[in-house]
Amino acid sequence: MKKSLCRFTLAAAIALGWIAGTTLLAAPQAAQDNPANAPTPKMPDGHPDLTGFWGAGGGGDGEGGGDTKVDEKGNLRQLVPARGCHPGMAICAAAVNQSNDSTFTGRMDANRPMYKPEHWERVQYLDAHTNSEDPLFQCQPYGVPRMGPPTKIVHKGDEVVFLYQQGGAASAPQDFRVIPTNNLKRDPLREQDLTYYGYSIGHWEGDTLVVESVGFNDLTWLKSGGYFHSNNMKVIEKFQRVGNTLKYQATVIDPDVLLEPWAMTPRTLTLNTKADAFIPEGLPCQELDQKYLVGQTHH
Repeated sequence: MKKSLCRFTLAAAIALGWIAGTTLLAAPQAAQDNPANAPTPKMPDGHPDLTGFWGAGGGGDGEGGGDTKVDEKGNLRQLVPARGCHPGMAICAAAVNQSNDSTFTGRMDANRPMYKPEHWERVQYLDAHTNSEDPLFQCQPYGVPRMGPPTKIVHKGDEVVFLYQQGGAASAPQDFRVIPTNNLKRDPLREQDLTYYGYSIGHWEGDTLVVESVGFNDLTWLKSGGYFHSNNMKVIEKFQRVGNTLKYQATVIDPDVLLEPWAMTPRTLTLNTKADAFIPEGLPCQELDQKYLVGQTHH
């Protein structure tokens, strides 16, 4: 089953980089050899400068998108077969079944959210009905923390700007977050505005930037497989730069539904030092298959 892109994912961005003559995530060979040994740039206040294009660590929760295709007029389109073509897949073809894609493998992942007993039935239902229930297939953003680390960080003064290319399946490709880093006092009114990306404030713990976010809606999943959350979820993200590497870690705290906090598997991203690195524009969301689905076989 093929459909037009809901959003460029990380895998598609790599393919687009090849088409455009530049590789988004690849760094020069010298930087790839020992990127952690490169000097760590500092801000005037002494904290590491997080600015840069970051990649090579996987995007979102490991879910890829389909391959890209150029039509007879030169228009770039993306195909989204099943959960997409990426190294985690057992079979990568024009259309694959749930039993062959990476989500099946993900079910065996020991590092998954642990829910209170009364909520497992809902998790199983959502997983079994992914075609109709996964927000990704309904033109909605991944949300935090499913969207994973940003593709680019702009670090200026007492704030960081996170720019995403794989932030979800919404029609707007310019997913971004602007986060103060000077531990501002929270505004109780803003905490009541429930959004996909939450209300975030950052502070430094040594050389690690810690971003704490609340005020989420309950319309997103933590990862594929039906792992939902409540609107009382809190997410703590940590960013630590060492040389030309960036370690990213996210922890979910949601006592309404989870037995215990869930720490996503850490990722180490590598700085892209190419001067012409870019984030390609996303395509409009076009979910064309929902009304034709007749069973529970996943894309």
